[in-house]
Amino acid sequence: QVQLAESGGGLVQPGGSLRLSCAASGSIFSIAVVGWYRQAPGKERELVARIISGGKANYPDSVKGRFTISRDNAKNAVYLQMNTLKPEDTAIYYCYLENTDVLGYRYAYWGQGTQVTVSS
Repeated sequence: QVQLAESGGGLVQPGGSLRLSCAASGSIFSIAVVGWYRQAPGKERELVARIISGGKANYPDSVKGRFTISRDNAKNAVYLQMNTLKPEDTAIYYCYLENTDVLGYRYAYWGQGTQVTVSS
């Protein structure tokens, strides 16, 4: 099993920055995909950033140029640097991980979520 623990959320003014962290623990053999999703009240959960095979990062237009995802494989950690935050970025942010075990099976895991509120 794999557990994900997010941290770094909080209240920030528009134009400010936050850095979210996600630490993975448990039976990790190989991380296939890491990413961040968010869900605002009354809306569907949406992709914020993702690193896929080969190390390429994907971002939706809503955050492109403002958010940056990074990872530290040695620490089994993933980060999300959020700059120039807007009120519409307010949401619960979830860490996402797909782990491939020693037999080649892939499993998806979600963190518990961390609240990001952008407000003046």
